[in-house]
Amino acid sequence: MKKLFLFFCLLNVYSSMFAQYERVPSYPLITHDPYFSIWSANDTLNGGPTRHWTGAEQPLLGMIKVDGQAYRFLGNEGKSYQSILPTADEQSYPSKYTEETPTADWMNASFDDHQWKTGTGAFGDNPSVAKTKWVSRDLWVRRTFTLDKASLEHVFLKLQHDDNISVYLNGKQVFTTKGWTAKYIYIPIREAAHILQTGKNVLAIHIENTAGGQSLDAGIVREQAPANAAAIAKAIQQSVVVKATQTAYRFKCGGVDLALRFTSPLLLNNLDLLARPVSYVDFSVQSNDGKAHTAELYFGASTNIAVNTPAQEVKAEQYHAGSLSLQKAGSLAQPVLAKKGDDLRIDWGYMYVAVPAADAAKQYITTAKAAIPSFLKKETATPVTTGTNLVLNTVLSLGKVGSAAKTKTILLGYDDLYSIQYFHDNLKPWWKNDPSQTIEKQLTQAYADHQKILEQCTRFDDQLHADAVAAGGETYAQLCELAYRQSIAAHKLVKSPQGELLFFSKENFSNGCINTVDVTYPSAPLFLIYNPELMKGMLNGIFYFSESGKYTKPYAAHDLGTYPLANGQVYGEGMPVEESGNMLLLTTAIAKMEGNADYAKKHWATLTTWANYLLKEGFDPATQLCTDDFAGHLARNANLSVKAILGIAGYAMLAEKLGYPDVARRFRDSALAMAPRWMQLANDGDHYTLAFEKQGTWSQKYNLVWDKVLGMHIFPESVFEKEIRYYLGKQQTYGLPLDSRRTYTKSDWIMWTATLANNRHDFEQFMLPLLRYAAESPTRVPLSDWHETTNGKQVGFQARSVVGGYFMKMLEQKIK
Repeated sequence: MKKLFLFFCLLNVYSSMFAQYERVPSYPLITHDPYFSIWSANDTLNGGPTRHWTGAEQPLLGMIKVDGQAYRFLGNEGKSYQSILPTADEQSYPSKYTEETPTADWMNASFDDHQWKTGTGAFGDNPSVAKTKWVSRDLWVRRTFTLDKASLEHVFLKLQHDDNISVYLNGKQVFTTKGWTAKYIYIPIREAAHILQTGKNVLAIHIENTAGGQSLDAGIVREQAPANAAAIAKAIQQSVVVKATQTAYRFKCGGVDLALRFTSPLLLNNLDLLARPVSYVDFSVQSNDGKAHTAELYFGASTNIAVNTPAQEVKAEQYHAGSLSLQKAGSLAQPVLAKKGDDLRIDWGYMYVAVPAADAAKQYITTAKAAIPSFLKKETATPVTTGTNLVLNTVLSLGKVGSAAKTKTILLGYDDLYSIQYFHDNLKPWWKNDPSQTIEKQLTQAYADHQKILEQCTRFDDQLHADAVAAGGETYAQLCELAYRQSIAAHKLVKSPQGELLFFSKENFSNGCINTVDVTYPSAPLFLIYNPELMKGMLNGIFYFSESGKYTKPYAAHDLGTYPLANGQVYGEGMPVEESGNMLLLTTAIAKMEGNADYAKKHWATLTTWANYLLKEGFDPATQLCTDDFAGHLARNANLSVKAILGIAGYAMLAEKLGYPDVARRFRDSALAMAPRWMQLANDGDHYTLAFEKQGTWSQKYNLVWDKVLGMHIFPESVFEKEIRYYLGKQQTYGLPLDSRRTYTKSDWIMWTATLANNRHDFEQFMLPLLRYAAESPTRVPLSDWHETTNGKQVGFQARSVVGGYFMKMLEQKIK
């Protein structure tokens, strides 16, 4: 009872604290790493299917039956399709194709294509996906198929294309667009009944590659109606609260109230707990009308959590281990670390659903179509163990529920077997550093520690909120809470063959790189505050890359590969000043937090090389990219120059700590001499320019924040004050634009810029538009750090670790 009472009290407190939170772009539910990451993108938890951060459906289902009436509170089945003309994720298929411009009637069913080549779909330049190589500019493809009249309703084109495409059915254009998509999209064929015909049909496609990669896969599917929808009522969501480690909901389900809490215990000071890939789903049910009600809970987890695409075949099983009843599922193929890229889900390793054996849960496996009917009709046998799109089902009886609430707990886990390939060595997840550990032991320990961990998470959540309020106010605290789990869950914790901690980021929805330095840089404040060892873990691989001789340039690398393969830089162009400045500043920040420069001493020769590079090339940068590479190349970038100056000053601080006074003096004097030159070249009256001597321009000088936070005292405070006054006049509805070129912004940089303010009022003026963006953005994805300030829409990027940069104001306060 005490546990339950505390749970409901906390929910009430959270609800009052978050009264101004109408919604967030997407709600974190299960958040561990770039692959094990499930979110709700709807205002209500039962408003749509839960999703991986990439947007792919990974359905979690939740229902409660009260006196025989079923209420849905979690997710839904999502849309289900039956293939008419399969795509390559289901089976390879023959097509006729040509790369030479055909005659004008090429798309018609009557066209004679016997002289065209025969190839197997899909097409493209990636041999791990494409069955037929396509590297030319244009491709024309024809697929001939037959069907009967029964197949002509609710028909969709299933399509993945890169780039511009036009699609025809029996000679009639049904879709055309410019651009590309890295995932399958479903386009309704509204006139299908008139276009398609019994017997022979032709799907004809012209695709044009304009830049970058190229690919094509297309088929036709029919949408299937959900079963038994009328028999299920919708639970009424009364509240939702997002804290740092927990997301809590409350529902009214007829005569009972349901409190539901998702906890991913990402406590940064406990690496073993942080690395344990187990989340808790806690249920608490009590009567709301003074009467006793018979109730039972249903929870379903789709095996799509364990595959890249729903068409991949899986194997599922259930068994007991110690005190737990377990369900397990994974792909049949188990292609461990065989795929790399951005818009991908894991398709190796195994997902787990666990409940205490003492709860006598009914666990069984069905197809997705049969999952909900099985609960409604009490058909709880296990009819299937292999197939596609299966569901792991759990039913928990609550018996009679009255005013004394009843609680249940379900655990979700994922064993990825191997997590990262590091210079061609496959590394196991951190929790497997103890070779005696198994996922069953991890799940068992997680359940044994359940109450203790929930209490730790609640204390941490409360302390984080209080610290954030003290640093920057209530609005700021809410933004930090939104960012916390997202930032951490964009990383994976492993140990290198050399025994070093490695904390690898994935550059989510950007380019999929692993350990990108200019993603590490904005993420840093969160990890510097709560565990500098993790900050080192983000730098260790970059240092090793240079010090092993695998990377020989006189400036820092951009990345270590494409997630999850960290075998060396893949980004086509370096960012010399950017990445060198980043590494120097972050190493300086570690020394500041630890009170010593021991970490810098280990890498002194490398840091010296980078500092000398900045001394030579950094002050007035040549045309090159910075971390804002989406904005294009820029010469004489004033903000990038600031980074170089402060990187040099950081190196001087490290030299001083290490007992090298002459080196410290030389580099500090250089930085001090650069500052007035910078002010002269960037001066534009009431502000400083985007690029040197480019009057009429401006930009956020977010790199200046380190001068203030680390106490460098290189630039006079008047520089900060002038910029802040100017920025306050440039704000739009949803934030401060990045610079004068466009109206889009980066929210992490706004946080850094705002930290330059010398009073709470000015700081909070930057926070309010950002909270408005979080509450009103029409783009329902895990927090995008790149959005349009005029309408709140996502421009690009989502679910990235860089929102750890929101903690810069807290870092400033902690250092003080």
